[in-house]
Amino acid sequence: MGPDFFLVAGVIMGALAIPSILNAYSEGRSPRTAALMILVSGCCIVFAVTSSPVGYTMQDVPNAFVRVFGQFLN
Repeated sequence: MGPDFFLVAGVIMGALAIPSILNAYSEGRSPRTAALMILVSGCCIVFAVTSSPVGYTMQDVPNAFVRVFGQFLN
């Protein structure tokens, strides 16, 4: 599992945390699960950026998604 995998996992987990935050606030609960998801998401993204030899730009993120999903399909 290279840095691309952690970048994709972090982005997906961060995107899935948004509905959880909205649900918690609409029901008057504290968003503990969403906060944990955002923390893990941020850690995955930071690990990916720091462990990649050249880093990532915003133009590299879609290519990382393609590479990760291509690895799963092959």
